Amino acid sequence: MKYVLAIDQSTSGTKALLLDGAGELLKRADLSHEQKVNARGWVSHDPMEIYRNTIEAARRAVSGIDPAKIAAIGISNQRETALIWDSETGLPVADAIVWQCGRAQEICDRLANQAETVRQKTGLLLSPYFPAAKWAWILENTPGLENRQLCAGTIDSWLVYKLTGSFKTDFSNASRTQLFNINLLQWDKELCELFGVPLESLPEVCMSDSCFGETDMEGVLPGPVPIFGVLGDSHGALFGQGCVKSGMGKATYGTGSSVMVNVGEKPVFSDSGIVTSLAWGIGGRIHYVLEGNINYTGSVIKWLVDDVKLLSSSKEAGEIAAGADPNDGTYLVPAFTGLGAPYWKSDSRAILCGMGRGTGRAEIVRAAEESIAYQIADVAFAIEKGSGIRLNELRADGGPTRDKFLMQFQSDLLGRPVAVSEREELSGIGAAYCAGIACGLYGWEILEKQARASFFPKRDLVWREKKYSGWKQAVSLLL
Repeated sequence: MKYVLAIDQSTSGTKALLLDGAGELLKRADLSHEQKVNARGWVSHDPMEIYRNTIEAARRAVSGIDPAKIAAIGISNQRETALIWDSETGLPVADAIVWQCGRAQEICDRLANQAETVRQKTGLLLSPYFPAAKWAWILENTPGLENRQLCAGTIDSWLVYKLTGSFKTDFSNASRTQLFNINLLQWDKELCELFGVPLESLPEVCMSDSCFGETDMEGVLPGPVPIFGVLGDSHGALFGQGCVKSGMGKATYGTGSSVMVNVGEKPVFSDSGIVTSLAWGIGGRIHYVLEGNINYTGSVIKWLVDDVKLLSSSKEAGEIAAGADPNDGTYLVPAFTGLGAPYWKSDSRAILCGMGRGTGRAEIVRAAEESIAYQIADVAFAIEKGSGIRLNELRADGGPTRDKFLMQFQSDLLGRPVAVSEREELSGIGAAYCAGIACGLYGWEILEKQARASFFPKRDLVWREKKYSGWKQAVSLLL
């Protein structure tokens, strides 16, 4: 028996997954890390805490098996979270700036006249969402960095560096930095100069199924094991969902959400508020995607639990929402740190509107639930408009997909089936499959093993247009 160990380092925590030689998930270990949010809404993570949790989660995941039988390691990661560390000490110069954080908006404002150059080279809209501006912010606001050998990376390259000593990233993560030319498949010198990020501080870019180095996970494993798969979390979920052909797409529901559609081996550029990225480099071939990212989806329900105290557990949300008055017209637009795709308005703030005298707890919970589906629909429709591809089915994964009310509403709103994976750990599983295929443990048929529950639309076009027009009207108040 051989195994694959996957690390899924997400916004809220770190998961270690143990898969067997048939690709079945045997064990999962989770550790959360602190969400550092200050009065200005800046969001940070402690990179050292993330690394320590990675080691401990791995330790827990492999307990009870012979760790010498682990054939390969895969890593999936929260993508746009950015950090800089000293290559001599191996220590961060500051906390990592989380993808949700918009503190680098001023840097993007300074470069506004270069927005089209940035888009043509990277496929990305100029935004503080992406690492380039975050790295620039760290460099401009952290004293004492002169004459130091610095590494600017995302969480994948940080973990690879700490685990193996190699400074590498993969195509999927590099394409999300806003410094990588997706046409030439290399770091772009002009963009590095625009943002003030030294090109030499950036990692080597590799195929996603390369060998990124070997690690014993700080002694958790009896000997060095190769890291054979690295993918950004959304890309890992796309691969794990088996969306390896043009026209196949998925939505990952997590703290935030990613809607991503495979568009094949040539880039497709859109003016619909969505971005073009690399899906991966696997098997010697590059695939591209169209994608839209949403800042607050699953975290909206967490807000109801932790801050507003309307729920004692996120698991209550669907049942309570189902009991709301169907004629209530309340909408929540959860722009707590701005609107992501397809609007890209980082200075917007959340609103709750359309309330009547009868609006109560259930109606507000339902508005929060529905806001998740509306945001997913915004991006899905924008991708269809920008690519000319009609999604016949949306594949879905992530913890919130266990919410049947949400998934049915999503299908009704889209007017097409939503196929929910029975596994919620698709990001890590995709990285595990990539690593397993790369080391020869799995064949490509492993991607067809997903079991799914399908939700089919039950509402008519009149209902759909009325509900969606109300949402668009609510969003327009922030634009």
